[in-house]
Amino acid sequence: MKSHTETLWFETSEREEFVCITDEVARAVRASGIQEGFILVTALHITAAVYVNDLEYGLIEDIKEWLNGLAPRKNYRHHATGEDNGEAHLKNLIMHHQVILPITAGRLDLGPWQQVFYAEFDGQRRKRVLLKAIGE
Repeated sequence: MKSHTETLWFETSEREEFVCITDEVARAVRASGIQEGFILVTALHITAAVYVNDLEYGLIEDIKEWLNGLAPRKNYRHHATGEDNGEAHLKNLIMHHQVILPITAGRLDLGPWQQVFYAEFDGQRRKRVLLKAIGE
């Protein structure tokens, strides 16, 4: 079994931003040389998420609205620590921080509308996503 690791770096211009990273993940799969296996895509920050869904901008706005309804910006107890990002931590719990995707015949194996996204909930500073492909 072999493995391949890459890091994607982000510094979003907005506090909350959704970035399609499918092409970068597919490129890492190709670079890995793995024909059959998996790639782990994981946000290494507790105020960001990684998820798979459709690249449709109305849907992305719906997801943002849904998350803001579940975890609105307000005064959370976490803010007593000097932070102001309590809702970003909750959004991470809702969306989760990682996905595992199949590699088949040397390619990222997604359904017809599936895309991979990095969701930033406390941006405007440098953050990273780890890509780790394993397989044969």
